[in-house]
Amino acid sequence: MASITVRCPSCSVTEGIVCNGKSTADHQRYLCKQCRKTWQLTFTYTASKPGTYQKIIDMAMNGVGCRASARIIGIGLNTILRHFKNSGPVQLRLGYIQISM
Repeated sequence: MASITVRCPSCSVTEGIVCNGKSTADHQRYLCKQCRKTWQLTFTYTASKPGTYQKIIDMAMNGVGCRASARIIGIGLNTILRHFKNSGPVQLRLGYIQISM
């Protein structure tokens, strides 16, 4: 039987990681006994993956439209618009930009 080494995304330890049930989509969930965080390695939807929100913001700051961003990332247009609506002001090095709908 093959085994994989799982690292906690929060505290980066490899010891003390245990299986913690399954998600509703039948993906394995893990629990770190040190920091008590839970996570999963695989996701059903692209919008749930770590880093998707940052991709949306980066594409918007580079002038890519909402529809093009949705098509490139592989998520729905309403997901893009919901991220912008719920994000509030975005902090940049030069100041703040208010994203409003």
